[in-house]
Amino acid sequence: MRYKKSVVMKCGQCGGKLRRVHRSFFERFSYMAIYQCKGCDREEFVPRRYRYHLGPACRCPVCGSIRVTKLKSPDRIDRFHGGFLNLVERFAGRGKLFHCRWCRLQFYDRRPLNSELPKPEEPTMADRAAGATESANPAKPA
Repeated sequence: MRYKKSVVMKCGQCGGKLRRVHRSFFERFSYMAIYQCKGCDREEFVPRRYRYHLGPACRCPVCGSIRVTKLKSPDRIDRFHGGFLNLVERFAGRGKLFHCRWCRLQFYDRRPLNSELPKPEEPTMADRAAGATESANPAKPA
């Protein structure tokens, strides 16, 4: 049985085929590849892996997923992510160990989980009602 060597990537907007396009000099530092749709001319970017170490929430360093879980102790079955950035994250994060469900990968990170981040506050019902009365009765100049 032969495996397909070429994987056809599809556009997220129209479903058309994507083709790889050239990157500028500065885009080479941020993206591994840039693809453009033949049908709608939409561009899709593939970020470099070091960009997964930036941002407010913990992400898997391989696939970039934010659906990771905290571990209390290392798992003997799943593999560890190695490398210089993982070593820096281990010392900077005081040993917070995480596990990616999709890659089955263990890694260290200094950031909290996405679910532990404070959410932006939504206006309460009283705030909404106060805003509605102010817009209905504008202040009259005296």
